[in-house]
Amino acid sequence: MAEAQRSWTEILFTRKMLTCIFLGFSSGMPLYVLISLVPAWLRSNGVDLATIGLFALVGLPYTWKFLWSPLMDRYKLPFLGRRRGWAVLVQLGLLLSIGVLGQFDPSTSLQTIVAVVFTVALFGASQDIVIDAYRRELLADDELGTGTSIWVNAYRLSGLVPGSLALILADYLPWTVVFWVTALFMLVGILTTLMIKEVSDDALAPRTLREAVINPFVEFFSRDGIMAGVAILAFLFLYKLGDNMATALATPFYLDMGYSLSEIGSVAKAAGLWASIAGGTLGGIIMLKVSINRALWLFGFVQMLTILPFAWLSQAGHTLVGLFVVVSGEYLGIGLGAIGLTAFMARETSKAFTATQFALFSSFIAVPRTLANASTGFIVEALGWTQFFILCTIAAIPGMLLLLKVAPWSEKPPRNQTRRLTEIAKKEQLDELDTDPG
Repeated sequence: MAEAQRSWTEILFTRKMLTCIFLGFSSGMPLYVLISLVPAWLRSNGVDLATIGLFALVGLPYTWKFLWSPLMDRYKLPFLGRRRGWAVLVQLGLLLSIGVLGQFDPSTSLQTIVAVVFTVALFGASQDIVIDAYRRELLADDELGTGTSIWVNAYRLSGLVPGSLALILADYLPWTVVFWVTALFMLVGILTTLMIKEVSDDALAPRTLREAVINPFVEFFSRDGIMAGVAILAFLFLYKLGDNMATALATPFYLDMGYSLSEIGSVAKAAGLWASIAGGTLGGIIMLKVSINRALWLFGFVQMLTILPFAWLSQAGHTLVGLFVVVSGEYLGIGLGAIGLTAFMARETSKAFTATQFALFSSFIAVPRTLANASTGFIVEALGWTQFFILCTIAAIPGMLLLLKVAPWSEKPPRNQTRRLTEIAKKEQLDELDTDPG
């Protein structure tokens, strides 16, 4: 018998949503330390731009985190449960590794700094694995949209600590103190992890390492067939390809249009920040009223159509009002699309293999962003800015067409996935009893 539909107040004002706020904040902190605080620290200590650029490579754990996510699905630490145990371990590691960064002098200890920064990235990616898994197991299907919206916005707002507060403090305090102050904000995640309840179902947990590595792929492709699985992966790859391309060279585009650095910082960046947060918030509100499938359609059209005004901006010349409006529209679409796509990924994740499948999905959607960053410069040089933005709009169409297959507007009633996965997991456990102990 179908469950009665709950009101938005029953979904929104709960302990679960409060948990999403604090865990989202904790999850975002390490990434913004890497992309905001570390480059500013290195540059202020005279490190050249080429070297700072190479530091981006130490963030590879965020792209390859699916390689060790099976370990976090398979093995349960002897304290706090399968998710909370791993979470508090990596959060403590983040507090210490972020804090000690400021103890080193970039002019004499660059190799050591590379190792510590890589450690921060490794712990940060691992925290994402376990918190993504916990969030999926915590939220019911009708809570995924709202919970994802709250989590994403808290993730973004955490960037104000290393990206604003820490930089302001650096004008008055030594870097050793700045890094420890920043690191102490990881206590938000640690205290939250200690206070929440474990929600992982050990009956669904893989019993062997082989099961943890192989069965997530077997389950995913056998759920509705290989072609359906391929279609979902293609959709994850293509859904945000257009806006990934459009924003890959945003700052060079603004400079080419004649905007000064101060205008870019005060107008374009401010417009992008408020609009992405507004998009995430609006997306959560909309998803209280509509399904994930319909949200993907609505948000997809917004993120596709808000690319086109950049073609106009490329012809309009210097206009601060136009810059603010166009950038606001684009990042509103980005915020909406991110909420819909993340909720979709969570829904398509099996509760038997949450950590591995979610890590694989989130790593997979990072691929088009990497390709966009690598290729868009050549495209702009060949076509010019106006034709480039028209191409970006066209690049968003295939992802929208795949919605017909993976998330049709007139969707069927939700499947009782938990019961089916429990039966699958029990069968797999029986099949694995005579294999190696993992």
